Amino acid sequence: MLKEDVLNIEIRKFLKKVGINSQREIEKSVRKAVDNSIVETNEALSAFVVLEIPAVKLKYTIDGQIRLE
Repeated sequence: MLKEDVLNIEIRKFLKKVGINSQREIEKSVRKAVDNSIVETNEALSAFVVLEIPAVKLKYTIDGQIRLE
């Protein structure tokens, strides 16, 4: 039997790790791109994330934009 409370806690821990690490990597990459004149500070950057859990055949894509101004 699935323990819903354990599942919920584990999902939250995973998503927190994803969120913190993703934000850090995005910030680092955007700063470098701006410093190297690859992108302008008035741009909106297309972004997407693919969440995959092969064991349960989950592949889910989330897309959006990150506005720099």
